[in-house]
Amino acid sequence: MKFRAFRISAGCLLLVASLRSPAQASPAQPSPDQQAEYAAHAQKADAFLHQKRPDLAIPELQAAVALEPENPETQGNLGVLLFFQGKPADAIPHLRAAIQAEPSLIKIQGILGIAELRTGDTGRGRSDLEAVFPQIAEPQFKVQVGLELVGSWTATGDLDQAASILAQLRKAAPGNPEVLYAAYRTYADLSAEARLSLSIAAPDSAQMHQVLAHEQIREGNTNAAIAQYRKAIAIDPHLPGVHYELGELLNTSADPTIKKDAEQEFRTALQQDPHNEQALCALAAIAAQKGNTQQAMEEYSQAVRLQPSDANAHLGLAKALMDLDQPDQALPQLEDAVRLEPTDPVAHYRLALLYRKAGRTDDAKHELDLYTQYKQMKEKLRVVYKDLLIQPKEIRPDNQDDK
Repeated sequence: MKFRAFRISAGCLLLVASLRSPAQASPAQPSPDQQAEYAAHAQKADAFLHQKRPDLAIPELQAAVALEPENPETQGNLGVLLFFQGKPADAIPHLRAAIQAEPSLIKIQGILGIAELRTGDTGRGRSDLEAVFPQIAEPQFKVQVGLELVGSWTATGDLDQAASILAQLRKAAPGNPEVLYAAYRTYADLSAEARLSLSIAAPDSAQMHQVLAHEQIREGNTNAAIAQYRKAIAIDPHLPGVHYELGELLNTSADPTIKKDAEQEFRTALQQDPHNEQALCALAAIAAQKGNTQQAMEEYSQAVRLQPSDANAHLGLAKALMDLDQPDQALPQLEDAVRLEPTDPVAHYRLALLYRKAGRTDDAKHELDLYTQYKQMKEKLRVVYKDLLIQPKEIRPDNQDDK
């Protein structure tokens, strides 16, 4: 699939503002008449490019190339202009000649790879783009080359290759919407492919029922999802993650009986895997809701030891310590929480309270400003996602599928 049309301008890819003379560019010394003729064509091409008339510059460059075919700048510039005039097949020989004469022309090789993809030469196109992709420093061009590769791989169903390129793109351009959309599409396709493969290979497996539970949750069919989780557990009670996932879903219910079932699922998950930090945090949160603050503090402390990079564990521990009137111990936990998850408004608000209590007025004001900023940001996101959200159906005590 193609994610966008080529948007880099020809001007940013031209090798030089004004073309060099053949005497400077080629080891073979042309005659004075050839030098003069080449210089005349080069000057005219340069003038037309400054006038933004590539259509007029192209014939002048073609004449210059005929006089000096080994000049990489002339060949490269002509290839770039032809490419942006919608003539990738005509551009390829000139771009290739430029690369052969000067292999360090990274951008030219990138354009060559894209031109090859445009003309159906997938093998050469991928080879050229993959050769230069890691070397490109300019963000816009790197994104373009990366997306061309992603589109090429997804078009032939090589989703793992596409995902590998996307992982690098997301590091290079983490906020680029086109990169994020490409990632969404590719990962969604990977998910669908894996789901289909699982349904063919093991249609009655515990893993298949776990996948079906995820799909039911996505559709808002909570009771149907619970039924699928129960089927998965019946087949394999030790299926990784299944007890925690079921507990997480059950815990969304307001029914006390169902919430008690959720707690039991979390305890089962922790019994099967004592290092399950997520289950431990869930149990700590339940203890806090019941008013068992000391237990919550102990369980959150254990969760932090198991997973020091979990911002929620630090925040939960800080809340428990504040409830136990231990602000000095809570402060570093909140500072870790906002460091690990800078966009959490609750952590910033609680940190502001502790800073104010400690007399750190400026720090408290800064945290309150961040609280307001991220709270507003999350509200905007809520509005954006409003049309996409599916309201989960109420969880019934019988946990039966919806009719």
